[in-house]
Amino acid sequence: MSRLVAPHGGGQLRPLLLAGEALAAERERAKTLPVLRVSSREKGDLIMLGIGGFTPLEGFMTRADWQGVCDGYRTAAGLFWPIPITLSASAEQADALPLGADLALADPDDGALLAIMTVREKYSIDKAHECRSVFRTADPAHPGVAMVMQQPEVNLAGPVRVLSDGGFRQKYGALFMSPAETRAEFARLGWSRVAAFQTRNPMHRSHEYLAKVAIEVCDGVLVHSLLGNLKPGDIPAEVRTRAIALLIERYFRPGTVLQAGYPLDMRYAGPREALLHALFRQNYGCSHLVVGRDHAGVGSYYGPFDAHRIFDEIPTDALETRPIRIGVTFWCHRCYGMSSDRTCPHADADRLQVSGTQLRKWLAEGSAVPAEFSRPEVLEVLRAFYAQQPGG
Repeated sequence: MSRLVAPHGGGQLRPLLLAGEALAAERERAKTLPVLRVSSREKGDLIMLGIGGFTPLEGFMTRADWQGVCDGYRTAAGLFWPIPITLSASAEQADALPLGADLALADPDDGALLAIMTVREKYSIDKAHECRSVFRTADPAHPGVAMVMQQPEVNLAGPVRVLSDGGFRQKYGALFMSPAETRAEFARLGWSRVAAFQTRNPMHRSHEYLAKVAIEVCDGVLVHSLLGNLKPGDIPAEVRTRAIALLIERYFRPGTVLQAGYPLDMRYAGPREALLHALFRQNYGCSHLVVGRDHAGVGSYYGPFDAHRIFDEIPTDALETRPIRIGVTFWCHRCYGMSSDRTCPHADADRLQVSGTQLRKWLAEGSAVPAEFSRPEVLEVLRAFYAQQPGG
């Protein structure tokens, strides 16, 4: 019997990706159906539904689900869920679809068929209300707000039957793991207490420190890299994961870290996204989530530790996966090592803190980066990437 945390909302993974004869038959039938190209964000959500990452959802949310999640973190059926999982279409596309009809959902880039959806409901939403609920702002400069405000007018709700992993397996190979696969690997390693380390950036010394703190209190760490779309200027997944692999190989004890990737786009929803990260990590088998400073944040829209506090604002039975809250981390010249604001007694002048923006500026300019901030193997990978960019 597994000693890992149970999947969210019922205790069993519910992947919606078809297999075998059912998959072959539905792929053929999908060719005869009306087609809707989904957005990049919707594709990521769809693939998560397919692999079981969004267990126990059966498809895209109804209006009652949307309202309940925005206003009270609960679907209409009472399931805890922090961010609406919705699909949008233009009014013209929606009008052409009778309720009960099947619709093929296609990749936004190449048009490959990803899923079949049965349209159970068509509804409009107050986009600004969703933004204020989920992102705590309706400022169009916020990248998550921009995604919502640019959605077509009508949401479509209904169950899906997923036909593809969206090319993630082909592109990323063994790095792309489903919840069933990470659970099997944790069991093979003998892990029961597993911390997820969420990352959309290369891991530098502070990130390494966070992961090692988690290893001290858990059996191992899942370094879980986002493989979907980011905002302009962020490091591409294939570069980031290569740098992380080198860091794990050179600076972590064997058998304590597993690197994997998942297919979502970033929403930059700060505290609410931290809850979503914990929820689907529960499905992946993780008992804990490392929550650092400004988790899933962007700009100055959230307080640096809002994502810490939100776990105390939800019901205690909402999630099994619990946060490992860690404050600001840095290199302290007087401690002569990595430390945090909870353990280091020294002044700011003794601390080396570098933002991702500053690091990208140094790399783009070919400037020196302090050795106390990043391991040389990581910098080598990043410098090679920046050297290939226009003007590099």
